[in-house]
Amino acid sequence: MVTVTHSFAGRDLISMRDYKRDELLTILDEATLYEGFEQPILAGKVMASLFFEPSTRTHLSFSAAMNRLGGGVLGFADARVSSTAKGESLADTIRVVENYCDIVLIRHPMEGAARLAADNTSLPVINAGDGTNQHPTQTLLDLYTIRQKRGRLDNLKIAFIGDLKYSRTVHSLIETLTHFDNELFLVSPQSLRMPPEFIEELDARGTVYTEDEDFFSIASDVDIIYTTRIQQERFPDPIEYEKVKNAYRIDRAAISKIGDHVTIMHPLPRLNEISTDLDDHPGAAYFDQARNGVTVRKAVLAMLLGVSR
Repeated sequence: MVTVTHSFAGRDLISMRDYKRDELLTILDEATLYEGFEQPILAGKVMASLFFEPSTRTHLSFSAAMNRLGGGVLGFADARVSSTAKGESLADTIRVVENYCDIVLIRHPMEGAARLAADNTSLPVINAGDGTNQHPTQTLLDLYTIRQKRGRLDNLKIAFIGDLKYSRTVHSLIETLTHFDNELFLVSPQSLRMPPEFIEELDARGTVYTEDEDFFSIASDVDIIYTTRIQQERFPDPIEYEKVKNAYRIDRAAISKIGDHVTIMHPLPRLNEISTDLDDHPGAAYFDQARNGVTVRKAVLAMLLGVSR
């Protein structure tokens, strides 16, 4: 094990707004070193995994990453088994948990919860998703997958399909893509369009984009289709969810009109928006994203803990 003093040691990973383009590229480059790497460089380190919302991929891939690097994991995947069920504040939970670990991973339904956690501990805090706001490690694994599949992060045509209003994965990724020179297609029902503040940011950064409701409005030479499920749990009105829940269904026939050159991405879980007949499509990358999550999260844990392989 080699202890390093690079600028990432001890930092939080709360929002992609906190990281510059060159820092993002450094993380992605570092992550390539962790492909298949399983050595106990984090032996003696403990990650507190605090999940106040359901999760499969993020929860398990972070645990796998920590275990494969020799570290330990404690925490909970159901807030009902924590003292928050008794009324304990998030700030107090963090002040208690910091005594038992070296780094904190938190998912919470409240926007800003990860920042609040970071404000109440000197330990590094990783945001595993806060409401509809941010999901930075999902963004990093998405960037890693894009570069893996397309060979670059610039000069791409990328279409985002589905829930662009509530999807924190979309918000994080689109915001980060403003660091690069790409053309974006934003396709969603009118009620699920990108929030105005994100559109304003695209305008301020000079990002080329179009908004539409029609899937077939996207360019035939699009490089990447990134689709998301319509998130029932985010809707304040169940009736509004019923109106849009099956707004888009991408299958082999739809993709054939674009071509086999396209890369198809999805943060998962999927419902009806991606047909299983695409699973063996040469451009299907969503299960690669899930696998890349372990690789990228190994790198993130090591870097924030100040350890290099």
